[in-house]
Amino acid sequence: MFGALNSYFSNDLAIDLGTANTLIYVRGKGVVLDEPSVVAIRTEGGPNGKKVLLAVGSDAKSMLGRAPANIQAIRPMKDGVIADFTITEQMLKFFIRKVHESRWFSPSPRIIICVPVGSTQVERRAIKESAERAGAKQVFLIEEPMAAAIGADMPVAEATGSMVVDIGGGTTEVGVISLGGIVYAKSERVGGDKFDQAIIDYIRRNYGMQISEPTAEAIKKRIGSAFPGSEVLEMEVTGRNLAEGLPRKFTISSNEILEALTEPLNSIVGAVKSALEQTPPELGADIAEKGMVLTGGGALLRDLDRLLVEETGLPVIVAEDPLTCVARGCGRALEEMDKLGNVFASE
Repeated sequence: MFGALNSYFSNDLAIDLGTANTLIYVRGKGVVLDEPSVVAIRTEGGPNGKKVLLAVGSDAKSMLGRAPANIQAIRPMKDGVIADFTITEQMLKFFIRKVHESRWFSPSPRIIICVPVGSTQVERRAIKESAERAGAKQVFLIEEPMAAAIGADMPVAEATGSMVVDIGGGTTEVGVISLGGIVYAKSERVGGDKFDQAIIDYIRRNYGMQISEPTAEAIKKRIGSAFPGSEVLEMEVTGRNLAEGLPRKFTISSNEILEALTEPLNSIVGAVKSALEQTPPELGADIAEKGMVLTGGGALLRDLDRLLVEETGLPVIVAEDPLTCVARGCGRALEEMDKLGNVFASE
């Protein structure tokens, strides 16, 4: 009886606090919020004036690169960890309140947050304190590869090796998991942001044009690919010509974007290969049989699975709905806390 009551009033949350997007999973409801991790702040009364929170999430993202001098659109997460402590806290508060807006009393939920494997003790404590100050009763941390593997329905608790490659906005996490624990994990600070930056640099070098981050992201989504395909896609892009200083249109093809992405893609392939080198042979045999699973937004890059198949010779599967994989895994860890007790990371 109390269990049912408890779950009715329960406001436990699982949060995937990512560099690009923040997702929140509510117990019993699934993923209820998926917003960009962007905050817009307005400075009132001169440069040293009072700072006011203007917008959070997609409203703030639309202001990136378009805001006047007194409005700053900030991305408080960098490389999967907190770069701006106070703003992250404000963002978390806003999102938690948004999820719980229909309640009569203010929530003090138990929260699970996922952290990158390579994050230091200080960075983990910063994430924990941010959540506590945003109103959490208890905060648990779970490492990203673990959450991604649980979300992708991999047999994490069994005595068999599972390999997961989670390509997020700021980091790529490669993990080998067996018996509910991480056997090997590596975090490479390469992700969607580095892809965008590589496209910006390539266009600047080869076309003498300056484009913005949102444009680079749009190019990556529409014509970006990780492996030479049979069809060549083209896209018309507007940027600022650096010689003339005027906006100009030009056309770019998917082969050029492939060339632009070579360096970040090589880093990801390198991380996967070094993970396979460090894996004990028995688990390596399991992975060779079942293959590795790709999760995270980066897994949506066209033909990335083909590139990894070519480079490693192992089967590669893209998880279904890779964007919400980590959040769903956090949510399952929240719901099956008693069964999966040992999956949480220590500080």
